[in-house]
Amino acid sequence: MTQYRDSSGRTLEDYPRPSVAVDTAVLTVPPDGRLSVVLVRDGDGWRLPGTFLHPDERLRDAALRSLRDKAGIVDLQPRLLEVFDDPDRDDRGWVLSVAHIAAAAPPRLTLDESTTRVAPVGGLPPLPYDHDRIVERAAEELRAEYRRLPDPARFLERPFTLRQLRKLHERVLGRDWHRDSFRRLMEPQVEATGEIEGGTVGRPARLWWHKDGSR
Repeated sequence: MTQYRDSSGRTLEDYPRPSVAVDTAVLTVPPDGRLSVVLVRDGDGWRLPGTFLHPDERLRDAALRSLRDKAGIVDLQPRLLEVFDDPDRDDRGWVLSVAHIAAAAPPRLTLDESTTRVAPVGGLPPLPYDHDRIVERAAEELRAEYRRLPDPARFLERPFTLRQLRKLHERVLGRDWHRDSFRRLMEPQVEATGEIEGGTVGRPARLWWHKDGSR
């Protein structure tokens, strides 16, 4: 096969190439906590789980590999978030980060506390390689979904009351949401189970679930 050359006669190997990293913001909401992200230990500090792209490897496979090897997280479905390409973002050299986002309810995250931690997105420790910007962008993405849809990340893994759903959305968004306006937006998007919440004081509350029935 004839080697490709551009209009100036140069081959692809004649051009400098950046390294490609894959970093993933795994978002979660701890019980009674705010929107948080999984961090992994990096020497004396913390960072997002990530890795460099290997030869002949797909970006998604690299994201899955880094979650498994760096954070012990499996069975998530990370999706592409954004490419971070500031030439000065990494003091190790010219590195592009293809950032991904994933979300998981706390029971799905079995973390080794010696090497991983969950930190609120509003109170992060210092992070290298502009990982703070990746977390900020991931939080923006998820919060935009929670302004429109009932629990799109499925943080609630059992049927819920509308109050429980609203409190979850408030923890994700970091703000209160008026009860009636929340109900008007979200109630048409969920389906009543026909059951009521048991063991409560006061008026029993109806239980709801996602209309697609996924659990």
